[in-house]
Amino acid sequence: MTPANPTLSNEPRTPHAESDELLPEIFRQTVEHAPIAISITDLKANILYANRAFRTITGYDSEEVLGKNESMLSNGTTPRLVYQALWGRMAQKKPWSGVLVNRRKDQSLYLAELTVAPVLNEAGETIYYLGMHRDTSELHELEQRVNNQRLMIEAVVNAAPAAMIVLDRQHRVMLSNPSFCRLARDLVEDGSSESLVALLRENLAAAFETLENQGTAFSGKEISFDLGGRSPRWLSCHGRAIHIEDEQAHVFFAPTEERYLLLTINDISELRQKQQDSRLNALKALMAEEELLEGMRETFNAAIHRLQGPVNLISAAMRMLERRLGDQAGNDPVLSAMREASAAGMEALDNLSGSIPVRLGETKMPVNLNQLIREVITLCTDQLLAQGIVVDWQPALRLPWVMGAESGLRSMIKHLVDNAIESMSQNQVSRRELFISTRVENHLVRMEITDSGPGIPSELVLKVFEPFFSTKPPHRVGRGMGLPVVQEIVAKHAGMVHVDTTYREGCRIVVELPFSAST
Repeated sequence: MTPANPTLSNEPRTPHAESDELLPEIFRQTVEHAPIAISITDLKANILYANRAFRTITGYDSEEVLGKNESMLSNGTTPRLVYQALWGRMAQKKPWSGVLVNRRKDQSLYLAELTVAPVLNEAGETIYYLGMHRDTSELHELEQRVNNQRLMIEAVVNAAPAAMIVLDRQHRVMLSNPSFCRLARDLVEDGSSESLVALLRENLAAAFETLENQGTAFSGKEISFDLGGRSPRWLSCHGRAIHIEDEQAHVFFAPTEERYLLLTINDISELRQKQQDSRLNALKALMAEEELLEGMRETFNAAIHRLQGPVNLISAAMRMLERRLGDQAGNDPVLSAMREASAAGMEALDNLSGSIPVRLGETKMPVNLNQLIREVITLCTDQLLAQGIVVDWQPALRLPWVMGAESGLRSMIKHLVDNAIESMSQNQVSRRELFISTRVENHLVRMEITDSGPGIPSELVLKVFEPFFSTKPPHRVGRGMGLPVVQEIVAKHAGMVHVDTTYREGCRIVVELPFSAST
């Protein structure tokens, strides 16, 4: 007699009533349609039953597996110790779980996450074995892929020359690479990462606080440390927030985020030292060149030379006083006076340089273009350092002399460098690099001045050479005469100047001048 459909009955049901017991057929259908592969074997592992999922995973029909041993699924690569552990647990009448490498009917392999349990009779004797397994190949591949990616990322981070560290909201070190540990040993007495973090927070006060409270990233913040008796260390610091979801179970349906802080520090001490050395060499070259000037040019350049020394001394003393005063530098009247004196001195130098009269019909002579570039870099050193611009100058080892007007060519280079500095001084420009190179190409002396600023739109590459046209915003100072002046000077020297439209990472101005046949 078939029991009434429980969904249609309105009579109260008694949980332990005999009529409510599940029939064996229900159990059989439950096992047959279970989403996990189930098999029942005798004590010799011969298959007595296999459900639908078993057949789907292995590819075998019921007739092909019934009476066959479970070993028919073995690929032969599972270690013997695994099977010994399995049968050891069966001998103890306890279940066993593990992973085997199985082979399907089509000879393809898969990972079987298997649980085998003994089926006991009322006397506690094992009469059958129950096996349940599922295909975990894709899960294993995913886990292995994630693990491999983790190992690769760790290898990259550990091998990176830049120091890296991850902090939690309590400034505890969650992760640091070897470069950071080495930097800590160099900069702090106890050599600990925690002490270096405190030192960085102190020197990056405003930027670090904004990153911590608002998650606003910062880039290229330079700080220096005077180590006393050793060369100072210059660090370029970058910081950003990392948002990671909470891993706890109770927030599964309402995930929350944890904010971590990533700091990346580049040691630019060697670069800064090279810049200082280049500046000293350029100044020496400028002083030697001034001795060769004549007439009124000698008078102006003598004044520049005499004023350069005191200005440098004031600037040096000002920087020493700024380091000594630290955060109190803004309130010191002596320092303010020194700044005004330094600014006045630099302004006077610029005014004197711009006031050098150009004689009509100036005699053309062989000019070393590399020498003029050195002079301009020297004049612009303070501006370059103030804007955090890294200069990469690659002059040709043997550059032919250009027959031309020395003062005009120097003015042309100064205009180009000034334009590059101004274009990179915008707030949105984080990478600030100025590349200057000279070489001989197609029987011309070729000079390239490349900056990492926003560049010039392709539709304006010709218009920028028109007088009084400027790409600067209205509030920025600029008369729009820099590039027109450059074009005029280059034309007087039978040369060419243009914007390299193939360069996409900033702006590159190319100047080509004929060189003297005698060289």
